[in-house]
Amino acid sequence: MYEAKLPPLATKATYFTSNCARSSVPSYLNFFLQSTTMPSNSSTFDENRWVIQISKNLEKELEDDIQNPVNIFNVPKILMALDPDIYVPQQIAFGPYHCFRPELFDMERYKIAAAKRTQRNLLTLTFQQLVDQFLDHEPRIRSCYHKYLNYSGQTLSWMMALDASFLLEFLQVYAVKEGGLLRRSVTSRMSHLVDISGKKSIHNAILRDIVKLENQIPLFLLRKMLEFQFSTLDLADDMLLSMLMGIYKEISPFKLKQDLPNFQVATVDHVLGFLYQMIVPRLQSPDIMEVEDQIFEEAEETLEDLSYGKQFLKETCKFLLKMNKGPVRSFKKLIAKPIKVAVKLPWKIICNVPGIKIFKRPLELCFSQDKEDVKPEDGGSSSRNNIDRPPLVEEISIPSVTELSKAGVCFLPANGDDSTISFDPKKCAMYLPLISLDLNSEVLLRNLVAYEACYASGPLVFSRYTELMNGIIDTSEDAKLLREKGIISNRLKSDEEVANLWNGMNKCIRLTKVPCLDKLIEDVNKYYNGRWHVKIKKFMKYYVFGSWQFLTLLATIFFLGLTTLQAFCSVYRCSRLVYDI
Repeated sequence: MYEAKLPPLATKATYFTSNCARSSVPSYLNFFLQSTTMPSNSSTFDENRWVIQISKNLEKELEDDIQNPVNIFNVPKILMALDPDIYVPQQIAFGPYHCFRPELFDMERYKIAAAKRTQRNLLTLTFQQLVDQFLDHEPRIRSCYHKYLNYSGQTLSWMMALDASFLLEFLQVYAVKEGGLLRRSVTSRMSHLVDISGKKSIHNAILRDIVKLENQIPLFLLRKMLEFQFSTLDLADDMLLSMLMGIYKEISPFKLKQDLPNFQVATVDHVLGFLYQMIVPRLQSPDIMEVEDQIFEEAEETLEDLSYGKQFLKETCKFLLKMNKGPVRSFKKLIAKPIKVAVKLPWKIICNVPGIKIFKRPLELCFSQDKEDVKPEDGGSSSRNNIDRPPLVEEISIPSVTELSKAGVCFLPANGDDSTISFDPKKCAMYLPLISLDLNSEVLLRNLVAYEACYASGPLVFSRYTELMNGIIDTSEDAKLLREKGIISNRLKSDEEVANLWNGMNKCIRLTKVPCLDKLIEDVNKYYNGRWHVKIKKFMKYYVFGSWQFLTLLATIFFLGLTTLQAFCSVYRCSRLVYDI
């Protein structure tokens, strides 16, 4: 194939220019192709362009930065390191971050073909004038991107015009009108790329690239391009919204909401931002607590551990208060002062004394469940402190589906989004939203997590949901149980792939509390830890299997004692001594 024989970028541009000339492409498209001979990641930094760009931005009004916040980010390195192919476009580049990568440059000819068809559909101006319109919005375009764009205004405007032309032509097959799909004619050149049935691999590859965080372009450019193709702005907005709803229905793994929010297309940042708003519920409470200081967490854990000694004394006192007759009253008077002194003792030091320390864990196992049920009289301040605690680890501390199922928990599908996740202790039922997983799902889920980590200022609701699924799905058996319950619709090859998908999403940027999900985790753990077979299992784990060294020492001493006794009896005839006694 010719792609394998093409020289680097400059020669590719010459190749496309010559072919475009034979196809009667206007001269301004040839100008753009010639301008792309300079790679974006040039080793020589253009100082003059940088100075001109900075001075131009300083001349603009200050409120531009307030009205147009950054919404297209670089994927955080901690996420990119896990699987770069999930976040980097593999088939086609949109926007400036990956535009001039040599392996993606072959798709430029399809962008040019889409631009030619867009030119024919423009009602009141030429394609050159459309690019000039984009050039007028250059500061706004640049303000959308987190990364500095080392391109001239002309190059950036042409880049956006070509990308928007192709993106609109691809999205138009998803346009929804009167409950059905409005399919415009797809040209023969684009027919092998666009497939509404989703059976062609290249169609799905382009679809995955469209929803990647670093591959977004501002949606207001698509809106402006459609504005010049329709008689009114309202018709253009309706068409753009139908395209967005179509791609949402195509790629979203979650069930379509019954009560869809009323979207104003002008307020949507880009395609991935629209999908995030559609999938992730808005929380009523803006309260947020982040994990920022590990020292505070360790101190809080220490205080919690020290309370078990006092809890033991409290339970003892509560028992004695109920017994107030006969000799018990005299006994209470006798031990009242020692107990009063014991409550004030430094339990942190006492709990670490050898010999006493071994009794710490059994007391925890005995009183941990009771402690959770205790509700203080001051309005539940202790319970609120427990609920407000931020998560301490990246993977949620919650039993797996298999373990919960053995403990009697039933998993049922919930009709709704993440906000419908709940646990009913009376019915022992855990409700989870329906999710359908296919070959496009992992790319969308991971890029939604990356976008939320970079953009959201409140609780990371979607990241918390992925952590929950990562916590309860450990093996293919867990995925199988959820599939059999109708919660997961698996269109992948096996349940093992589903488990690997969720287990791979175990990294997040920052941790926040999401009330509805954290309440579920608290209730599930409280129910699970309260089961007797779980308590016995933990006891055996910590004090039988976990103490094998100590038990081995005791057994060795015991057998040495028996050996010594046997030697002694063989010399002094122990049977005779016992008989004499």
